[in-house]
Amino acid sequence: MGWLSAGDGYEVALVEGRVAARATQGRAAGRQLKSLPRALKDHPEVDRLRRFAEWLDRHAAQCVAQVDSWMVSSLPVPTGLLARVWPDEAWQSALCDLVVTGDDPDEAGFLRGVTESGELKVVDLDGETVRLSAATVTLPHPVTLPDLDDLREFAAELGIVQRVEQIHRAVWRRPADLDPKATHIGDFSGGSYRSRFALAARATSLGYRVSGGYATARVRDAGSTIEASVWIGEPYWEDAVSTGTLTWRDGDGRALPLPEVGPVAWSEGMRMAAALYAGRVIEEGKNT
Repeated sequence: MGWLSAGDGYEVALVEGRVAARATQGRAAGRQLKSLPRALKDHPEVDRLRRFAEWLDRHAAQCVAQVDSWMVSSLPVPTGLLARVWPDEAWQSALCDLVVTGDDPDEAGFLRGVTESGELKVVDLDGETVRLSAATVTLPHPVTLPDLDDLREFAAELGIVQRVEQIHRAVWRRPADLDPKATHIGDFSGGSYRSRFALAARATSLGYRVSGGYATARVRDAGSTIEASVWIGEPYWEDAVSTGTLTWRDGDGRALPLPEVGPVAWSEGMRMAAALYAGRVIEEGKNT
């Protein structure tokens, strides 16, 4: 966006997401000012740019949320859709450098661009730029990536920073020796909070849904919708509260035996429980 006239002697524009001004007259003509002059505080063009900046922030957040949803659930995404949204800076920022896979799920690479013909340009673990032209691609959840350690190492070499947390996302792998009848995990129960409000606030700030007495995370795993839940106390409970056990339920509300919980649902549920536990009140002199 270029500079717009804003009254006598000034122009305004969005610079790095903020409204900036520059003089058009005098010795400072053409130079960006360090702050917005008082005369422009309530100017219509300034107000319009502020509202546009707010919309851009919301749009960027929505793009990140959508890409995160695709990744968490490892949903197939039309290649043509990614190619169409790539020119949008907000979409590009959310998608750039994410690991994607095409027809062969074992061949993963970092998304770096789009060709004029709509193919995706991907850098593989050999450092080669390859093109993906499959009808759909997947932004896989990291727990499903067999080469996760190699991808993390290669990303460090390239200096890759992902806007959507993927390869450096904390993952938990389901143990093989689980009780076949067990339906809950208590690894992160007992995290004390001064109030239920504080615990619920932490859950919502981390992007989790609070419903009734639970913080929940809903994901799709192997084509099924699974909801992980952590008990956080009854609504409007005014006393101190502690995190409860972690459980998983299928789309019909059935509590899943732990061996039936898929890898993505397991990892995301444990990630939520760990994040809530991490915010607990720790008494002085204690670290547990």
